[in-house]
Amino acid sequence: MNIQNFITEWIAASNAFHTEKYLDFYLPNAILDDPSVGMKFNGRQGIKKYFDNYFIGYNTHTEQVNIIINDQQNIHLEVIFTGDFPEGKVGGTFDFNFRNGKIAFAKANLIH
Repeated sequence: MNIQNFITEWIAASNAFHTEKYLDFYLPNAILDDPSVGMKFNGRQGIKKYFDNYFIGYNTHTEQVNIIINDQQNIHLEVIFTGDFPEGKVGGTFDFNFRNGKIAFAKANLIH
């Protein structure tokens, strides 16, 4: 698996608000933990709710700033989010754990 290509395609699906394609990057039982919204989202249905509310709902677009590939299962991604939210532009991070070529766990955080 080429991790940089995976992340580039994941961001492109997110920025295009292509929900089904975005969700396909996750395992069916993946968990997305976002302390900045105070919730964990379980499975693709939970992650869909997160995507609908915080990405589509706020017209959020993501730009990669930096990626640290720890190994083929774990990466740290730094991003900039822009959208229709009060700050207009804010930094963020994702820590991903991959299994079988998909995201098994993601922890998202905003950088204020």
